[in-house]
Amino acid sequence: MSDETILVVEDDPTVTHLYNKFLEPEYTVVTTTTAAEAIDVLHGEAAPDGEELPDSIDAVLLDRRLPDDPGEVVLDVIEAEEMECRVAMVTGVEPDFDIIDMGFDLYILKPVTRDELMEAVDTLFTRSEYGDLLQEAASLASKRALLESQKSDSELDASDEYDDLLDRLEALDDELLDLADTLSADDYRVMFRDIGGQ
Repeated sequence: MSDETILVVEDDPTVTHLYNKFLEPEYTVVTTTTAAEAIDVLHGEAAPDGEELPDSIDAVLLDRRLPDDPGEVVLDVIEAEEMECRVAMVTGVEPDFDIIDMGFDLYILKPVTRDELMEAVDTLFTRSEYGDLLQEAASLASKRALLESQKSDSELDASDEYDDLLDRLEALDDELLDLADTLSADDYRVMFRDIGGQ
């Protein structure tokens, strides 16, 4: 078992059980069913069902629809407090242009297979090794790919949010090219292998 801890924020017990079955052989898993519980765990204040809290949360699998507040509330806390954890939004909510400003790394539509979930977790932990610049580029590239797979060309062309996303990616490309000049070929392959691939 690895040392990483994953927080699963999901109110459907069947889905939670499935995620635990997939993840627990390899990772420590903490589960919550509400946004409030998730925030308490992230703050190290309380664990559901009297579980012992880990020292830190390394990744979060977060549903958008929770009984008390939307998953975006948890995202806002993670971003505002600059918590060192990567986030995958795992949800049945079809993505729209509002996702561009949300602070997640990956957006995965339910239902999710074991392979999809494990690949997502692997991607999150790979990205946790990036610096801030690479993390932002990877997150934005994921959002671009997701929107391009879900929206028509006319919808994309009509969206100011999508235009802003492309502009930010173009600016990051220039910064990343400057960074790439300082990397060896092996470093470059490792650090850039999943940008744009999700």
